[in-house]
Amino acid sequence: MPIKIPDLLPARQTLEAEGVRVMTETAAIRQDIRPLQIGLLNLMPNKIRTELQMARLLGATPLQVELSLVRIGQHMPKNTPEEHLLAFYNTWEEVRDRKFDGFIITGAPIELLDFEEVSYWPEMEQIFDWTVTNVHSTLNVCWGGMAAIHHFHRVPKYTLSEKAFGVYRHQNLNRASPYLNGFSDDFQIPVSRWTEIREDDIDPARGLEILMKSDETGVCMIHEQKRNRLYIFNHIEYDSFSLKEEYERDVSQGKSIHIPHNYFPADDPSREPLNRWRSHAHLLFGNWINTIYQTTTFDIGQIGENR
Repeated sequence: MPIKIPDLLPARQTLEAEGVRVMTETAAIRQDIRPLQIGLLNLMPNKIRTELQMARLLGATPLQVELSLVRIGQHMPKNTPEEHLLAFYNTWEEVRDRKFDGFIITGAPIELLDFEEVSYWPEMEQIFDWTVTNVHSTLNVCWGGMAAIHHFHRVPKYTLSEKAFGVYRHQNLNRASPYLNGFSDDFQIPVSRWTEIREDDIDPARGLEILMKSDETGVCMIHEQKRNRLYIFNHIEYDSFSLKEEYERDVSQGKSIHIPHNYFPADDPSREPLNRWRSHAHLLFGNWINTIYQTTTFDIGQIGENR
């Protein structure tokens, strides 16, 4: 099934060119099924790029998905045109009365700040609490994952001595997990962060299970079964050139940054990088959507009633 997005969203043209099936609102209404309602709280500076990355993966799943774009109401981003935000986004306050089958909270380039120092942290705490009663399953990514697991379980984050930056091998720690269905025993995922969550702070007694980790960059993904939450601290959603653009940006700004690990062929930034994670990105998002479909209620209004 295709993904249903606004007709004029800039990502539409790119998705269609890549062969991702995109559905118009008229066509969606003709289908006698309930589309899964997925919200995307987009905290990234380049919101248009992140919309495309997420829609690409959601649109490849076999179920009809309706994507709603959400932003923080107390913060106006500088890197996305205001007309784009007004045309395609709602603030969280505008959607807080809705229920969602799935809700994605992205990363943000603020990881070196303490959570309480983030200007919109009070609103984030309200959103996290709101997901308990209004969302069936949440996918919290990078800073969003660290912020969520800190909010719900007081798990701390630690600053790294240098940026974890590149494509790193990860291990599948539970082949029976529905989220890792079809995953190899080891696989590669892009990493781009200055902080980490440590395995010693993850308490299984609180219902937290580590599903992925790397010998080099540590914990990658945690599942919290009781609340249907996933916390992923690396960027499996990145496209082929995301790390390249981050590297070139830092170099142009005179920042100290190493060549992304295991990314450019022969570590040569003049050569086109190889995408070694695309298939597993599609697997993870497909597994997440399929698990939501099998466990959510047909009456979306019942989400959160038994929590």
